[in-house]
Amino acid sequence: MEITTEKIQLKKQDFESDQEVRWCPGCGDYSILATVQRFLPSLGIEPHNIVFVSGIGCSSRFPYYMNTYGFHTIHGRAPAIATGLKVTRPDLNVWMVTGDGDALSIGGNHFIHILRRNPNIKILLFNNRIYGLTKGQYSPTSELGKVTKSTPQGSSDYPLNPVLTALGAQATFIARSIDRDSQHLTEIFKAATDHQGAALIEIYQNCNIFNDGAFDNFVEREVKEEKQLRLMHGKPMVFGKEKNKGIAIENFKARLVTFEAGQELEAGVSIYDAHNHALAALIARLPFPEFPMPIGIFYQEKRPAFEALIDLRPPAGNADENLKKLFNSGDTWTVS
Repeated sequence: MEITTEKIQLKKQDFESDQEVRWCPGCGDYSILATVQRFLPSLGIEPHNIVFVSGIGCSSRFPYYMNTYGFHTIHGRAPAIATGLKVTRPDLNVWMVTGDGDALSIGGNHFIHILRRNPNIKILLFNNRIYGLTKGQYSPTSELGKVTKSTPQGSSDYPLNPVLTALGAQATFIARSIDRDSQHLTEIFKAATDHQGAALIEIYQNCNIFNDGAFDNFVEREVKEEKQLRLMHGKPMVFGKEKNKGIAIENFKARLVTFEAGQELEAGVSIYDAHNHALAALIARLPFPEFPMPIGIFYQEKRPAFEALIDLRPPAGNADENLKKLFNSGDTWTVS
């Protein structure tokens, strides 16, 4: 007898918790949360098979607001918890939520190694270029000269570039999107969940209390088409309201070109290749505002996920005998 099972139709409300959301009114986190909750039903994975793991910071309250399993862990250590979970329960759909302070300062070492190890975890890096939870100190991604309560004369630190850091850590999927652009975020979420391995999504997120408008010069409606470069694998690097500007790469140097609409290839505009590690690094280093801000998938490669390479089965034989054999193997010393 053939047995058929009815596919459960999930909706956004299935992923909403009953917890009061305690972010500042107008925070970009709301938009990201709503986009994630709208996106997850498309995966067809029931909430009890999804886990959100976070560190410390405003963004890291995320698991409370999801009707899934979740861990609100310690500062900068979410990668360790998430990796351990994925290795022991590879059947679960695991997401990690972190901020620029949590991931790139105290958690910098863990951040590098989760990308290098490549567990099948989707990593949402909320980058607002400020410490919001602790009332507005400059963060590792704040711009040089950033004036805050702790740096009244301006920060002397050069900002860390998360995309370049991830490329250096041998990440297999690196993307960037914007909190208010739900459509683009959804497209990136889909590509990230289709990817087998660690997928880093840097999300420019506005902190309207301590760093309001940090991204306005390339996200506002009036300027975004002129100031954003949407990276698409296999497509020319074209931007501008009239789609008549582009990036040409010659001798591994980038330059701006303008052209008649539809003549971008004749003008020398280069095709983006998201599998080209060196090209991704070059594009990630383009200075803004001399060049447009790149948004989209910077880099992607196929590599076995970390959990697929680990054999957690105990060695064959008696455990006690195996331990004795190990202790008595190789060189031994007598300490007197």
